[in-house]
Amino acid sequence: MFDGLVMSDRVRKLFELTNGSQREVVTSQKKRGMELFQLREGDTGSSAVQVVALTTRIQQLQTHMAKHHKDNSTKRGLDALFVRRRKVLDYMERKDFESYRKVVKSLGLVR
Repeated sequence: MFDGLVMSDRVRKLFELTNGSQREVVTSQKKRGMELFQLREGDTGSSAVQVVALTTRIQQLQTHMAKHHKDNSTKRGLDALFVRRRKVLDYMERKDFESYRKVVKSLGLVR
C-alpha cells in the first residue's frame, strides 16, 4: 500500500519505541523475542516460545518489585513464574536438548 514511501526523520522519531508507553515497549520486546524461536508463523505454544514469554514477564515483575519491595502478592506470583519457567526448561532439557541450549544461551539464563 505504501511501498516506496519515504519518511522524514521527524516522522520516523514519532514511531520509535522510545515514545511508546511501558506496555508497548514490553509487548514489542516480547514479540521480537518470540519471533526468534517460533517453529512456524503464529507459534505461541512451543516450549522455547513459552520460555521467552515467561522470561519477559519475569523481567517486568522484577522491575516492579525493585520499586515496590513490600508487594507480597506480586512476589508470590513472581515465584510461581520462576517455577513454571523452570518446569518448561526441565521439559526442554529432556526432550530437545539443542533447543534448550539455544534458549538458555540466548536469554542469558544461569543453569
